[in-house]
Amino acid sequence: MATEKILITGALGQIGTELTNRLVEIHGRENVVASGLDRYDQNLTSAGYYERMDVTNTQLVRQIVKDYEITTVYHLASLLSGTSEKQPLFAWKLNVEPLINFCEMAREGLLSKIFWPSSIAVFGKGIPKENVAQDVVLNPTTVYGISKLAGEKWCEYYHDKYGVDVRSIRYPGLISYKTPPGGGTTDYAVEIFYKAIEENSYTSFITEDTFMPMLYMEDAIEATLKLMQAEKDALSVRTSYNLGGMSFSPKELAAAIEKKQPGFTISYQPDFRQAIADSWPASIDDSVARQDWGLTYKYGLEEMTEDMLKNLKEKLK
Repeated sequence: MATEKILITGALGQIGTELTNRLVEIHGRENVVASGLDRYDQNLTSAGYYERMDVTNTQLVRQIVKDYEITTVYHLASLLSGTSEKQPLFAWKLNVEPLINFCEMAREGLLSKIFWPSSIAVFGKGIPKENVAQDVVLNPTTVYGISKLAGEKWCEYYHDKYGVDVRSIRYPGLISYKTPPGGGTTDYAVEIFYKAIEENSYTSFITEDTFMPMLYMEDAIEATLKLMQAEKDALSVRTSYNLGGMSFSPKELAAAIEKKQPGFTISYQPDFRQAIADSWPASIDDSVARQDWGLTYKYGLEEMTEDMLKNLKEKLK
């Protein structure tokens, strides 16, 4: 089997940091190229190569793909939901145009496979809050959600018209102790652990009974790898697969933390992100992903809480 040569954009972000490590374990350092906006630092990434790269620079991206003879791209670079609302035009440019560029390179034969993450932000108004199915009418109300919906349709278009093998997951909120939150609406579920350890209290920007789908990062990485390893013909979805994970509220998460850390308290001061959260579903039906490529999860609320507290205490020492 031919060796995969992998490029990861956004390799220093929340998903990219951990996905890069797993790809290095699987494919070897010499076959993984990480990229981001930071200058090179040997402590930045475990990848064998690092390129300082703006993904909106089409000419530079193409040159790097050619120079390293890249076969597979994990295109993670994007502006998240909260930050996108503050910079809508830049969010559109960053979240959509580089994806089309990679699809064009695949159409021309420069790439064989692309992974691109979508989000639960695509759902929006007018859909059921609970157990949202794979095929529902998408009606996003945020810049981030609109850009992700557009990206999903571009993925489907390039696959159906040109046979481009681009694969996608609608990530729910992602929780990780390895990298700090990056401006998303679900980031309260990461911030709360830092504040629990540092101050034993937290002020949430989401109301106590707002339920959103969440996923521990280890499960997100394993799902991504499993999708990318699946046989092409097994995939029935070429927009983006639903990923459900767990569903909980800030109140429930605080209670889980208080069990492990007595005396922890939470208060609530909702901000503009509350309206974004209200437009999203509370839980997701991911049965199509389970059926097509064997999606499974390892972590629930209790397991995730225990692991986050244990590892963050070590990290923050």
